[in-house]
Amino acid sequence: EVLSHRILWSMVFLIGLLVWQRRTSEFWEVWRFKRKVSFLLITALLLTFNWGLYIYGVNTQRVVETSLGYFINPLANVLLGYVVLHERLQWGQQFAVLLASLGVVNFVWQLGTVPWIALGLAFSFAFYGLVRKLVSVSPMVGLAVETLLAMPVALAFIGYQSATGTGHFFANLWLMLLLMGAGIVTSIPLLWFNNAAKRLRLSTLGFFQYIAPSLQLLLGIFLYHESFSRTHAVTFGSIWLALLIYSTTSFVKKNQ
Repeated sequence: EVLSHRILWSMVFLIGLLVWQRRTSEFWEVWRFKRKVSFLLITALLLTFNWGLYIYGVNTQRVVETSLGYFINPLANVLLGYVVLHERLQWGQQFAVLLASLGVVNFVWQLGTVPWIALGLAFSFAFYGLVRKLVSVSPMVGLAVETLLAMPVALAFIGYQSATGTGHFFANLWLMLLLMGAGIVTSIPLLWFNNAAKRLRLSTLGFFQYIAPSLQLLLGIFLYHESFSRTHAVTFGSIWLALLIYSTTSFVKKNQ
């Protein structure tokens, strides 16, 4: 239900922005090109899967694992940037990737099981970023098309809940506002992400994404009181050190 409303109100918010900015012609122009629509259908599926998996993780008290997923995601971006787009990495950047990878491997080894939520979040969003980088369409228009493509399933589920009386949208005003607000708080960060994906190397973009999972980790520990063991500390410490090395190397290279 949360996922369906997230899709619905994201689309409403984005279409409203396009109308306000008088850019609806750009939106309709996309539908003339089957190749663009095909790529955006793929990204819509990846995005819907990512949103749904994240919601599941949060609702099952696995916020720390979702944060791990978004820590792994930049590594997946670096990997795809190197393998698919042939982006070159400096030695310091290569060492940073190796260090962060070892931190993740340590976590998996100590955990004794595959963190499928974390891996699913990481690679679904990495492939989303890769495909969106290959599509020549503005971020806002592209996201509006993606949410519209996902809309039929979302509306069908909302309609089913309304018919069976199992929905919660009209339970109280506060819950209604939260579900509607999900569209805004979802769309704005994705618009910024898609803008950045057009301007930055995929590998560089990946390491800037460590900000969000750091905040998720803090919420998981201090707000939701999830466990944070020595294994967690070693893993996240390795990743933060890798981020520092990567950023320093990138800064030095830029100023040479």
